[in-house]
Amino acid sequence: MSGLALALGSLSWTLLPAGASADEALLAVATNFASVIERLEADFERSSSHHLTVATGSTGKLYAQVVNGAPFDVLLAADRHRPELLEREGHAVAGSRFTYAIGRLALWSPNPTGIGKSGRETLELGAFRKLAIANPDLAPYGVAARQTLEKLGLFERLSDRLVMGENIGQAYAMVATGNADLGFVALSYVLSPRSVPGSHWEVPPCLYPRIDQDAVLLSHGADNQAARAFLDFLKRPDVRAVIRGFGYSVE
Repeated sequence: MSGLALALGSLSWTLLPAGASADEALLAVATNFASVIERLEADFERSSSHHLTVATGSTGKLYAQVVNGAPFDVLLAADRHRPELLEREGHAVAGSRFTYAIGRLALWSPNPTGIGKSGRETLELGAFRKLAIANPDLAPYGVAARQTLEKLGLFERLSDRLVMGENIGQAYAMVATGNADLGFVALSYVLSPRSVPGSHWEVPPCLYPRIDQDAVLLSHGADNQAARAFLDFLKRPDVRAVIRGFGYSVE
């Protein structure tokens, strides 16, 4: 079984060995999905003859790497926009794109009493030093966090307390290590078995645009049977149930 390359701090990937057979695929996965892909990688490899190598990073960085020739076979993005761009630009197989998960945003603190029943009230009271978010220029969850603050009328008031991670994994790490008191993270991080216990508020979906997370078969993987098999695997009802269990919505 191939190892999982989890890059919460920065983008990384492991190249497949020269002459690798078609039953190996290299996946580029948005950081918010890191815990889920670790589970799905193991399930997929147990149920098939194929093998996967996984790299994680912000969707913006992964998109840039694909455009610049990184040998990824599949992209699991945190948005719909960049997979669509890759299709239009000829870097992905036309018609292969689909929504594999719908992301949900949460305000989280490792302090069990850090966030009360109303996260809005917690933000309005402002009894914290730093609030972590992902970089909106790179990460769709960062866009969602910024728009939530704007809709609450708090973005300008709290702008001097914001600290930004390159991706949602870095935003989570800032809070978990005490470099920020609380932060906007993917709900999947809060519900992960590895999450630090604390308190959280599920942000009402009306406060941010729907986070459609699309998968797409990249041109490099067009003839890769493992890549195609994994995309089919993501559509199975039992697999979608696993994804739902990590705090995502599925259709």
